[in-house]
Amino acid sequence: MKSHKSGLNEMKGNGVGREYRPNVREAAVISKLDHQKESQRYHAMNQLRHNIDELADRISMKLIEERLIETISKGDLQDQIQLALQKILDSEEFEIQFQTANIRTLVPRPNFVSLFVTAYIVEKLIDHKCIVDIFGTDEEIYASVNRQVNRFIQMD
Repeated sequence: MKSHKSGLNEMKGNGVGREYRPNVREAAVISKLDHQKESQRYHAMNQLRHNIDELADRISMKLIEERLIETISKGDLQDQIQLALQKILDSEEFEIQFQTANIRTLVPRPNFVSLFVTAYIVEKLIDHKCIVDIFGTDEEIYASVNRQVNRFIQMD
């Protein structure tokens, strides 16, 4: 009877079932990228926290001006956008990823704030009493939201 240990040695010899072990350089690069991503997220959250009122106003105003959303109350729309922005600040990374899962592939390298607000608009806000209709495609709504987000939150 072969021991488990000798079976592993045999597998290593023929290349089947090899464990992947990143070398030190790969691990350092991965760690640096993870740190950079977390740093950008932290920076974005701080900028959002400081500009939440003005950003909610700009997003709601542009969505109406660009005729992507028809509403009976710009104030109610702005309040709803502000609630979505606040939810980003209050949510863990997993919750944000979960809320944006359906539209994550909408654009390459999306801004997580813009993606979250877009998902909120197309999935939840559409049913709000202040919304008459949403006319834009998901891509058009994301582009409009992202233009405003980029004015307040710089991401590298």
